[in-house]
Amino acid sequence: MCNKISGFELAKRNGAKKAIAMIIDETAFDLSNCVEETADVEFITEAHPMALEIMRHTTSHIMAQSLKEIWPNAKIAIGPVIKDGFYYDISCDHIITPDDFDKIEKKMREIIKADYRIKREILSKSAAIELFAAMNEPFKVELIRDLDAEDVTLYWHEDKFVDLCRGPHLPKTGSASTHFKLMKIAGAYWRGDSKREMLQRIYATSWFSKKELDTHLQNLEEAEKRDHRKIAKDMDLFHMQDESPGCVFWHPKGWTIYNVLKNYMRRCIRKDGYVEVCTPQMIDRSLWEASGHWDKYREYMFIAESEDRILAIKPMNCPGAVQIFKQGTKSYRNLPLRMAEFGCCHRNEPSGALYGVMRVRGFTQDDAHIFCTPNQINSETKKFCLLLAKVYKDLGFESFSVKFSDRPEKRTGSDEIWDLSEDLLKKATSDAGLTFTINKGEGAFYGPKLEFVLNDKLGREWQCGTLQVDFQLPEKLGATYIGEDGQKHPPIMLHRAVLGSLERFIGILLEHYAGKLPLWLSPVQLVLATITNDLDDYAKEIFQTFDKNGIRAELDLRPEKISYKIRNCIMEKIPIIAIIGAEEAQKRCLTLRYLDGEQETLSINEALTKINDLCRLPEV
Repeated sequence: MCNKISGFELAKRNGAKKAIAMIIDETAFDLSNCVEETADVEFITEAHPMALEIMRHTTSHIMAQSLKEIWPNAKIAIGPVIKDGFYYDISCDHIITPDDFDKIEKKMREIIKADYRIKREILSKSAAIELFAAMNEPFKVELIRDLDAEDVTLYWHEDKFVDLCRGPHLPKTGSASTHFKLMKIAGAYWRGDSKREMLQRIYATSWFSKKELDTHLQNLEEAEKRDHRKIAKDMDLFHMQDESPGCVFWHPKGWTIYNVLKNYMRRCIRKDGYVEVCTPQMIDRSLWEASGHWDKYREYMFIAESEDRILAIKPMNCPGAVQIFKQGTKSYRNLPLRMAEFGCCHRNEPSGALYGVMRVRGFTQDDAHIFCTPNQINSETKKFCLLLAKVYKDLGFESFSVKFSDRPEKRTGSDEIWDLSEDLLKKATSDAGLTFTINKGEGAFYGPKLEFVLNDKLGREWQCGTLQVDFQLPEKLGATYIGEDGQKHPPIMLHRAVLGSLERFIGILLEHYAGKLPLWLSPVQLVLATITNDLDDYAKEIFQTFDKNGIRAELDLRPEKISYKIRNCIMEKIPIIAIIGAEEAQKRCLTLRYLDGEQETLSINEALTKINDLCRLPEV
């Protein structure tokens, strides 16, 4: 028995009737846990940011229970919470299909209605193995055997169902929401090992309200329409193929977007005091060993051999940037040195993880490395945050959130170095006027980092920008500058990117705008479409005028109906269609039709002025 007070009692005493869990020292616990009566406790209700995850975790167990009740011989594996929902992996003789979803959902609602009390139990490792072995649950037995802990935590739905879990969970199954939906079924190898058994993975989503569920389902439907791969095909931007997995074949229009975006970034960084460099694609293994990447990153590197040397195609640009810094003597007066590189990198991502241009093996980063003194970290962080905010706003993202990723379990460097770098970066971020959440254990192996997260028009999060503080790499690779004291010191290295991968960011832009890019980014800004072919000469004359003024225009002189040409332009997301008929030619004017359906007739000079204004690049 507990000599302290349970979370249930403490919640009742504090009038927290709607509490579903509690937080003590930044860790979430079930209300069944016992605490000191004087403990500083924060109660979790539905409005709390952690509540949805806890509810989904419990709903995952409810789904597992329903699967066992429908198919008693099924073996349950794992059922974690993921973004926007959860899944559960099972081994079952019955091949589950979407036709089974109604039956599973009905059983889940029965379990919620039954309002089973959820009981937490601590068992020794051996006792837990014995329990699950007796239940013929081999996956649970294997998981428990591999745990380092001597005791394990189980959660019971009274005596109806038990699962291995760290928790926390809701106090009762009846506390779970009935606003859930099974989404899809997929295959998944046990523990991600292709040599192990293939399991059935059932994905689901759950929300506290019907409105939230309906909004999520509508967003999924809209996201499907906005899939960058479909948009890219409609707009003829790029394609991917098996002969070059994870690499992009850019078509002329897609390459135009790529270069317009790249040149915009080039203008921004030039104004911000960066110099641009380019480092080799292949670098000898010895440099990657010296930098620490060979040990930490080898599995993601593509390797080439030549004349008994092992070379790695670079997965990142950092060691190459240090080699440039090392050429010649540097003084503290040369710092900060902001060294930018649109570096082409390759990473050996698993084939199953590749996804359009969002997850590729070959990509270009808008990378930069700032070499500075410890005293300059603060000012350089603020300067970078201003640049990043301006770029995101120009690209249509008004706000962003910041995550602070601290030391990971596998890392290099002493705790003293990590303490210093984390403290300096936190202070610099606060001084830049930014608030942040802690992304525990997700820092780079050499230092802490900031992650800048955008929200698109569907509310989806995209981590794009990053700023990382590195006290270690320059010293490892022998980079130094002469300080005010006349002695050599290793510089601090700030790794930073605004867009991240240009390929991925273009994918994000396509989905954010549903292909209707801002005019300055559109690969084709104007199409001149004739109603009849006897107007072709007038159209060609106008085309020359627009082309000389730097407007990306195309001619559509095909002997097709104008309605067909307009439909084509709408599908290809052409921002402006200049319709040319007999009246336009006679009056020497143009009828401009915009993507939103609005039309206006302007003289050639008026149209040129307006389109030039609409196509104007953002100021830097």
